[in-house]
Amino acid sequence: MKTSRLFREFFESEKAGGLVLLLATLLSLGLANSPIQTTYIGFWETEIGHHSITHWINDGLMTIFFLLIGLELERELYGGELSNIKNAALPVFGALGGMLIPAGLFLAFNLGTPTQNGAGIPMATDIAFAIGILSLLGNRVPTSLKIFLTALAVIDDLGAILVIAIFYTETISFLYLGMAFSIMGILFILNRKKVHNLLPYLIGGGLMWYCMLNSGVHATITGVLLAFVIPYGDGGKATSSFRLQHVLHRPVAFFILPLFAVANTEIAINSNWHEGLIHANAIGIMAGLILGKPIGITLFAFLCVKLGIGSLPKELQWKHILGAGMLGGIGFTMSIFITLLAFKNDGVEVITYSKIAILVASFVSGTLGFLWLKMSLKK
Repeated sequence: MKTSRLFREFFESEKAGGLVLLLATLLSLGLANSPIQTTYIGFWETEIGHHSITHWINDGLMTIFFLLIGLELERELYGGELSNIKNAALPVFGALGGMLIPAGLFLAFNLGTPTQNGAGIPMATDIAFAIGILSLLGNRVPTSLKIFLTALAVIDDLGAILVIAIFYTETISFLYLGMAFSIMGILFILNRKKVHNLLPYLIGGGLMWYCMLNSGVHATITGVLLAFVIPYGDGGKATSSFRLQHVLHRPVAFFILPLFAVANTEIAINSNWHEGLIHANAIGIMAGLILGKPIGITLFAFLCVKLGIGSLPKELQWKHILGAGMLGGIGFTMSIFITLLAFKNDGVEVITYSKIAILVASFVSGTLGFLWLKMSLKK
């Protein structure tokens, strides 16, 4: 199966980025539990312009990550795997199951409790880690499986963005929200007028981000919205969309995501850290990621094929889809991101135990997925 140059670049950057993410996480955990613990954790809480450094990373730099996700999704919709309804159906259904079943498992443990707001946490997939682990299997991985997992993770992240916008927005300023969409409307007009200079889109995107930040809706949503008003054209190398996506790959994979990991895994782990894993919240997160993801992805993909809506690529078997589902249980970046939104009013302890549960579940899911696919894929 042939793939576009940009898809290969995206896959390769995410593959290497997964290793960098792992190293960044281990470094941060090490420093947070070293003699400089207080200084290290305090640094990330330093305020600049009424917001902590971590807040600027989460609300600012992560917008660029979502811009890249939006550009990749746009490319898949116009000229990639998602441009054909029959091909798109399988990862779309898989992603849907990979969101609904984990959220359902989480609520089975937490419905009616103060932590029920965390149902969105096990719905997400970390693209960089999932692709990074898949790449460890080398040439035995069929191209169709790489495409399925990438498309699944991109759709998954779009679902997580919608969850953030709908469920984790407390108060809305319709004035600022209206201004954000007005700017988006102007950029859309520039798109239709075939203005290909990136400068007005980037300036407009910055203004959109400011308005969205003050609207109450999470500012990172701006990244995806901006992606869909940047001219796609024929998708060729000279187009604005291609050029911007090409430029963003490496900064996102090797700077923004590792910086996010470092800033959000400064977890001081005490001697009784494991006791937090028996809380309903932590059990719900782990059950959702370790069990809910592979069950939901495989079950819904199977239903998609049986109903005749989509088809399973010839290179793949259901055991391969199950393995991809296991890798989908690596929540990490997006799960931590949603944790910060879901429990921002519930204290540091709930967030800390949630992060530990995410790390444990992501490690277990990644290990199981790697071993399962290593046994089931031919050399």
